[in-house]
Amino acid sequence: MSAILSADDLNDFISPGVACIKPVETLPKQAPEETHAYEVTTEDKLHQENAPPAKISLTDCLACSGCVTSAEAVLVSLQSHSEVLNALDSQPSIDLSTVGSENGPHRYEGRLFVASVSPQVRASLAATYGVPEAEAGWMIDQLLGGPQGLATGGKHGNGFAWIVDTNAMREASLVLGADEVMESLQTPGRQVASNDDSASNAIPKKPILSSACPGWICYAEKTHPHVLPHLSRLKSPQALTGTLLKTVLSRRLNIRLDQIWHVSIMPCFDKKLEASREELTDIYWRPPSTTAPTQPVRDVDCVITAREVLVLADTRGISFPALPRTPISQPAFPDPTLSSFLFPKHHRKQTSDAGTSGGYLHHIIQSQLTLNPSSALKTTRGRNADVVEYAITSPDREQPIFKAARYYGFRNIQNLVRKLKPQKKSRLPGGRVGGRGVGMDYAYVEVMACPGGCTNGGGQIKVDDVPIKPKTAMSQKEWLGKVDEAYYSMSESESDNENDNAMRIDDNDYEEAGKVKGMGMINGIDTACISEVLEHWAQTTGVDLQKLVTTSYRKIESDVGKIEGAENERVVELAGKIGGGW
Repeated sequence: MSAILSADDLNDFISPGVACIKPVETLPKQAPEETHAYEVTTEDKLHQENAPPAKISLTDCLACSGCVTSAEAVLVSLQSHSEVLNALDSQPSIDLSTVGSENGPHRYEGRLFVASVSPQVRASLAATYGVPEAEAGWMIDQLLGGPQGLATGGKHGNGFAWIVDTNAMREASLVLGADEVMESLQTPGRQVASNDDSASNAIPKKPILSSACPGWICYAEKTHPHVLPHLSRLKSPQALTGTLLKTVLSRRLNIRLDQIWHVSIMPCFDKKLEASREELTDIYWRPPSTTAPTQPVRDVDCVITAREVLVLADTRGISFPALPRTPISQPAFPDPTLSSFLFPKHHRKQTSDAGTSGGYLHHIIQSQLTLNPSSALKTTRGRNADVVEYAITSPDREQPIFKAARYYGFRNIQNLVRKLKPQKKSRLPGGRVGGRGVGMDYAYVEVMACPGGCTNGGGQIKVDDVPIKPKTAMSQKEWLGKVDEAYYSMSESESDNENDNAMRIDDNDYEEAGKVKGMGMINGIDTACISEVLEHWAQTTGVDLQKLVTTSYRKIESDVGKIEGAENERVVELAGKIGGGW
């Protein structure tokens, strides 16, 4: 169990509607003590009952709908820094100098360790140690794959071969998200009418709700299934990165999928739940002609947070702030086109207008403004700073062309889902249909569970956790502003660094590898280039692109209070499906 995850870390700003029933269900039955009906005793002779602590696994949480807040309300017992160390010590690393197509597939023993890091984590560590965001990223790289990092200890001296910035697949997700919204506007007749797994590739109902936040997805699946048809079918950048790394490395290096072990470093504990979803395994995209592993292979094997990075270093006796703040040398990625895409020499600057949660809504709005060059954007703040409405209006500013919104935090999300409740027919003769949602005229809504966005994730380093205390007392809100400042400064610190070329693999820029005719630059992103890279990925793996980039959602039924044993059977079944071990 991760020692740093506790109920004190919750920042949902909402109380559970139903208490978690797992601790009660899993406690061992106590044998009744022998009592005498007329025995009198005193308080000092009463024995205090110390119930053993209950452990709750990820599988328990996924199989139960007794909790209505985010997954941060659950104490999880896997996907911690200990799991990373156990994986590194389980098998020796595959020697990359010996792998290749000439020796035939699947003849190599050992594991290939890869990692992905989110920009919010780098920003949190940058604010913690007062360094630029780029240097914080290099410190993480040094810990995971450098000579003074994790490779200095352990049974096999293993480290991570490649450390990938999730910003690459985030930009791919932005392009795919804009295409999804555009398609929903052009072909509304194809929108799904209900939440059916067979319709996972269909266009979601309007308004399309972002699906990158796992806390929001967990909440929707367990308590508000009526919003599931509205969820974007696209995978999150974490899942997309995992799918790409495993499919491409398995194909290019001729190794099995289960030999690739992927850890993702994220700002949110809920990302652990996302990685454990059955829908994010190879059984949903694996070609029928391939030989299936004995168990489904997850796109992401383990997720740790910014705070757990520090615990990971401390467990191995490594001083994280003492690590070199310089780039590490990574082996050449086996696919030149994807190498330049995953390891670009320069990074696009993040703007405050895009927010700290990936900029999904911002990119979609910019795409719509590009299509309507004479239009104007009107911004309206809601009841608080975490609710903002956007309207793109025609040149005469009378008729809105496109409407969207942003809802952060569970209290605001509750208001959103109420607006999306389906209309109810009156039971009275001649009664009116009531309950039309006010938000139904939105085309897209960016939804995030954490107030303030992803830099305020539950796994981020809080002001009280900072090892180097600031000279003056600082509130959590002020600290979050410092983390946001580091997040927005990432491009300036990286692109101007003289060691930038040494950090990245010496390939042609992916812009040169992907020059095709298209819409060109939108929001600083070459959309035509991204589309070509995604098509190259599909051609390389032999898998349809829609299978690689989309997922599905399901209504989670509660077995609480029903047939005894049904809950345990469901947990066992789910653990087997997703390659459990829990």
